[in-house]
Amino acid sequence: MFKRSWGTYYVEDLHTGKQDSLETKDKTEARRLFHAKNESHYLAGFNLKMARVYLQASDPLATERTWQYVMDQVVGEKKEDSQRRWRVEMKRKAYDPIRNVRVVQTLAEHFLDVLKDPKVSTNVYLRRLHNYALDMNWLGWPIIPKRKWPKVTHAEKRAITLEEHAKILAGEFNPERKSFCELLWHLGASQSDLAHLHAEDIDWQDRTIAFNRQKTGC
Repeated sequence: MFKRSWGTYYVEDLHTGKQDSLETKDKTEARRLFHAKNESHYLAGFNLKMARVYLQASDPLATERTWQYVMDQVVGEKKEDSQRRWRVEMKRKAYDPIRNVRVVQTLAEHFLDVLKDPKVSTNVYLRRLHNYALDMNWLGWPIIPKRKWPKVTHAEKRAITLEEHAKILAGEFNPERKSFCELLWHLGASQSDLAHLHAEDIDWQDRTIAFNRQKTGC
């Protein structure tokens, strides 16, 4: 603590060199503010240590669990196509800023670094990871409040045109894949629905095909 020539007391952080005004010329008041700043700085670190002790007692993995651990747990719970989609998504570089960050030490800035990636899937899957950790009580509170999450804005969806379909066929030289693309066009089925089509779904006499959408079940 020191006093400027005009009488106002200041404090200087000996680690950073940053100086701040105590906004008082009263020496007694300045000393109280000075000691309060030192105490708050000490208690901040002390409280963090105490929190870690309590966390370790209630959850031994609390201070070691990283977001990569959360990713692995979520992927492990998924099945088939859903698991494949999650595994591919979690390998993307967009999530690198949080992979090795401990869950209990995560700041909003960590998530905002991930959200710099413009893909809609990044926003959607990061929310799911966040909510999973909350549901598992691995997070004590939301890292980003629900209202502060960037809005998910999907690009406009449309079917391909006949001209675009023709270009796909012209560039496909594998007979099996070419037939697959032609069936997609004529049936209007998704790739997954068509891949799971069975012979009994075809009525050769009436020349009709019937199947249930995997996404809707009907």
